[in-house]
Amino acid sequence: MKPATILPRIACLASALLLVACATPDQPAPKKPAAPTLAQVMNDADAAARAGQYERAMTLLKGGGSSYPADKAPWLQLAQMKFDRGQYGDAIGHALEALERDPDDKVANSIVAVSGLRLSGKALADLSRQNNLNGSLRSEAQDLAKLLRASIGEDVLVPPARRPPAAGKRAAGSGTPAAKGAAAPGGTADPFSGLK
Repeated sequence: MKPATILPRIACLASALLLVACATPDQPAPKKPAAPTLAQVMNDADAAARAGQYERAMTLLKGGGSSYPADKAPWLQLAQMKFDRGQYGDAIGHALEALERDPDDKVANSIVAVSGLRLSGKALADLSRQNNLNGSLRSEAQDLAKLLRASIGEDVLVPPARRPPAAGKRAAGSGTPAAKGAAAPGGTADPFSGLK
């Protein structure tokens, strides 16, 4: 073949390839599945929690919090779940997230307050058991007790512990679970057991 005939053939072939490339329709990009609504996320998380799948429920709620950052509902549900499981530190954190979105939410404020009291009560009970509640810490605890008494309108936060019945005698009502749980092991009463 002559070089003069090869060049026109290459040019024709290149033109044909260019026309074929231009003639192919663009393939549409695959569609992303629609994000679930907040109501769907909340329902799925609730169903997972009822089925005992707490980790899945929490993952769904955290995803809902990310997808709907202005809504308090996922954070409030997370706080309630953590509170119900006795994880008060985490409950406070999630309730504070809900309060950032709605500072007047009573449930979130309640979770923060009660969780804080339960954590404080545990810490104070531990300190009392170690006989290490003194100085400024004791003073702060007394100030807190005064504030709590004023807040709930009671003169005494926790009724005084009853004396155990004498050997061989049984006091009326001493067989109740409340009477049995009035004193902690070691003879020290839990100062916040009446608030639980």
